[in-house]
Amino acid sequence: MKLLHIDSSILGDNSASRQLSQSVVQAWKAAEPQLQVTYRDLASDAISHFSAATLVAAGTAAELRDAALAHEAQLSAQALEEFLAADAVVVAAPMYNFTIPTQLKAWIDRIAVAGKTFRYTEAGPEGLCGGKKVIVVSTSGGLHVGQATGVGHEDYLRVLFGFFGITDVEFVRAHGLGYGEEVRTKALRDAQAHISQQLFAAA
Repeated sequence: MKLLHIDSSILGDNSASRQLSQSVVQAWKAAEPQLQVTYRDLASDAISHFSAATLVAAGTAAELRDAALAHEAQLSAQALEEFLAADAVVVAAPMYNFTIPTQLKAWIDRIAVAGKTFRYTEAGPEGLCGGKKVIVVSTSGGLHVGQATGVGHEDYLRVLFGFFGITDVEFVRAHGLGYGEEVRTKALRDAQAHISQQLFAAA
């Protein structure tokens, strides 16, 4: 089984989403020792924001005189290839200003490719990635699940992966991290318990 592990937090070792996504991957490895993991850190190896230039670079052979575009085209192709090859994906998605990090959005823009992850038919859009499993590590300073403020975070990711045909999407949450040390500690402890006791309980 091939697993793609995506981190997107800009906080490095202080990131709760990074700590929890690593715990998910470690637990998965323990449950399935033959697991093959590909890791991409969108903060340290950032993919630039979508633009006319990057769209051209992704669709054509980049000119040798433009090393930046050539590198961008390579990153785009690698990101798509990694996603398509994965049987499962762990996505660390902290909330920044009521949505996902722009680094994560830039990655999404590279994998949302017509004819690869979805297609349009006479009957409407069709996802081409059914069968994959996605675990989203969702962290936030406040409490937004079920609220209007959460639409651009978890709801967006659920819709996105559903558009790709992925229906097996599970969330590991640590929310309220900005509500003081006691609340933060409990949220992280509960998330770790969910990972160890529920995610792979049947394995």
